Amino acid sequence: MTETIPSPGPSTGGDAPRVTVDRAGHLLLIGLNRADKRNAADVAMLEQLALAYGELDRDDSLRVGLVYAHGDQFTGGLDLADIVPRIGPQGLAMVPEGGIHPWGMDGSRVRKPVVLAVQGTCLTLGIELALASDIVVAADDTVFAQLEVARAILPFGGATTRFAARAGWGDAMRWMLTGDRFDAAEAHRMGLVQEVVPAGRQLERARELAERIAAQAPLAVQATLANARLAVREGEAVAEARLPGELVRLMQTEDARIGMQAFLTRTDPEFVGR
Repeated sequence: MTETIPSPGPSTGGDAPRVTVDRAGHLLLIGLNRADKRNAADVAMLEQLALAYGELDRDDSLRVGLVYAHGDQFTGGLDLADIVPRIGPQGLAMVPEGGIHPWGMDGSRVRKPVVLAVQGTCLTLGIELALASDIVVAADDTVFAQLEVARAILPFGGATTRFAARAGWGDAMRWMLTGDRFDAAEAHRMGLVQEVVPAGRQLERARELAERIAAQAPLAVQATLANARLAVREGEAVAEARLPGELVRLMQTEDARIGMQAFLTRTDPEFVGR
């Protein structure tokens, strides 16, 4: 278990994992680790990232995922030389047994919140990972681009649906159809990122937010996240219909008793996830 913020410096090597995975209390720290290739994603990186998301989802002691990148760049996008030959009639197979699709493109989603810290260059699937995450912190030097159209393909990690839903049709098309680059301030204006911080502070700030989430009642956090996603996917009426049952379920948990006791005694609760 690590109790310090991992170094964002490059740590790639011949046999180094494409994705580093470290535990810090209730957090799972997931680091893109191909800095010598600008963290361009090959199939090995995608598979290891999916396995990390699976670990986050399964382990009840883990409450929040924190995704970041080693090196100066978040990601240069897909390693097309490795990816393109592997795309078959059903798309790209990238989720091994035990994994969960980080972009949620196969209908599965990790049940727990994911906080993302980005810096440097954040291209294509990096934007789509931001759109699939719950809170994004960007360094003020981050440059974004959804440039698939310049490579004669289309975004296939969620941007075609989520970008417009997040930013509005016109803003999404402005950047997806041109492939132009935009900065962190524009990403913040559109709601793609939630906070912009001085370069070098993005991981620290993202961890602060992740720790804050992890201090809350985990079952309540997961229920809140699930209901909000349900509203997006199936509509407000469906999500609203689920609320009474979810409230009753949560009120019967040990954490609900802990929360009420903390309220009555004006102390900080220590939730147990039951």
